[in-house]
Amino acid sequence: MNSFLPQHEGWLPSWLLLVSVISVGNTIQAYITTKNTREVYMRTGQEITAFTSRVFGTWTFVSAIVRLYAAYNISNPQIYELALVVYAIAWFHFFSEWLVFGTAAWGRGLAGPILISTGSLVWMLSQWGFYVE
Repeated sequence: MNSFLPQHEGWLPSWLLLVSVISVGNTIQAYITTKNTREVYMRTGQEITAFTSRVFGTWTFVSAIVRLYAAYNISNPQIYELALVVYAIAWFHFFSEWLVFGTAAWGRGLAGPILISTGSLVWMLSQWGFYVE
């Protein structure tokens, strides 16, 4: 099993792998049902359709692939930067939907993406010098 895990020091590569795997699961859920997407965007009056759920799932899958590449190529500055940008876009999206556009409400569905994107951004920014030479 260890041969499948990222072979870099520290916990960040494993974290990126874990978030990637979870994101693939979220993608599958978004294609099967709108339930989880509704938990994020649960303001009344906002319609979540099967189409919007699949669009969200597609974005989640693209993000998962970028994070997966970063987990295994964490010392590559371009891939590290790309993963940072993906987290920054996710962070901006979730915060703006919550605080600017009002389409998301704080709750179980929004807490996970906010905490993961914020924590991952801070962690990656603070570890740049450790992983990228």
